[in-house]
Amino acid sequence: METWEELPNVSLVPTNPKAPQAKMSAQDSCLSLIKYLLFVFNLFFFVLGSLIFCFGIWILIDKTSFVSFVGLSFMPLQIWSKALAISGILTMGLALLGCVGALKELRCLLGLYFGILLLLFAMQITLGILISTQRTRLERRVKDIVMETIQRYHAHPEESAAEESWDYVQFQLRCCGWNSPRDWFSVPSLSSNDSEVHRVPCSCYNSSASNDSAIFEKLSFPQFSRLGPLARPRHSTDLCLVPANSDIYSEGCARSLQKWLHNNLISIVGICLGVGLLELSFMTLSIFLCRNLDQVYDRLARYL
Repeated sequence: METWEELPNVSLVPTNPKAPQAKMSAQDSCLSLIKYLLFVFNLFFFVLGSLIFCFGIWILIDKTSFVSFVGLSFMPLQIWSKALAISGILTMGLALLGCVGALKELRCLLGLYFGILLLLFAMQITLGILISTQRTRLERRVKDIVMETIQRYHAHPEESAAEESWDYVQFQLRCCGWNSPRDWFSVPSLSSNDSEVHRVPCSCYNSSASNDSAIFEKLSFPQFSRLGPLARPRHSTDLCLVPANSDIYSEGCARSLQKWLHNNLISIVGICLGVGLLELSFMTLSIFLCRNLDQVYDRLARYL
């Protein structure tokens, strides 16, 4: 007669087989959320960078429309358009690293993305510290550059980018000279042997204080005129001047610039803090995703 031997009741599986899978699934979901958040944010900045790049190229192609609209002449506008195009390309490249690294879960791209963001953040912190500690030297340097631009005004008409940019600053800030309009009195190109009356550029003219039609006819440059829709480049024979004893702005641009910075200080600080927090968030997400990819792969290999 055959007898059956009772086998011991030994379990080969965990008492709660769903526990590690649930834990792995929760961490997977968290990493997936981080991955797609990083991808969406960088996709937004990629689109933003492409728009900035296209805007810069558009300015280069259609200069005449932008000259009459923003008031800058051709040379400064060309410089700003190239700066916009370069910044757009850099933004697109950085965002592309974040998008591809997050979507494809590539540690090398995520590490490179984190490194570039860290470098940018460190440069911004360093720049802020330098501006705070070297404020007096920076103000002196800016003053020297402006005074040199004023003294060389229209001395070389073919190299007028800095002069036209300063004209635009005076026109927008409603100021004249750096300290006062007297800064223009010693400029060789503005002095006249026939008359002892000092003259200043038309960007110093306060159009709201007078209705003199003769002065308005002199304001032929697109950065000063709001009457003509057509814009034209500045030639060497174009030199718009008004007498210093007419209706001109009496305040120097140093004071006007200080007022502008004081009135917009909260906005400037808010933008800087927002950019810094955004960079910190992206760095945190990228390094967290990068450090946890290997652990997820190890758990998958262990439980599959």
